[in-house]
Amino acid sequence: MAADKKLVIKVTAGTDAPERCSQAFTVAAVAAASGVEVSLWLTGESAWFALPGRAAEFELPHAAPLPELISGVQAGGQITLCTQCAARRGIEEKDVLEGVRIAGAQVFVSEIMGEGVQALVY
Repeated sequence: MAADKKLVIKVTAGTDAPERCSQAFTVAAVAAASGVEVSLWLTGESAWFALPGRAAEFELPHAAPLPELISGVQAGGQITLCTQCAARRGIEEKDVLEGVRIAGAQVFVSEIMGEGVQALVY
């Protein structure tokens, strides 16, 4: 059942709302580990986590380390950095973690409108 389902998660929070941020990454990693196709979108302040080393700086008591969650998502899914969010922060493709793509609203809308897709926004 999980194989024909897709979960698209847009995380809008970063260090400005650590619990919401951590929840998004945790749900994405658990879904990927469960065999669900996952697409995690980094927008707003979470855009910084597309950069090498930034996730390691994130700390939240009783939460899984963000670098481990990112690895889990990448093992079973795709991480996308919002085009506009990247541009506003001066982040370019050459700057991001391996495997992270930069894409915009058109790609996001096409993903969430697919058959069997569940979208969540944190």
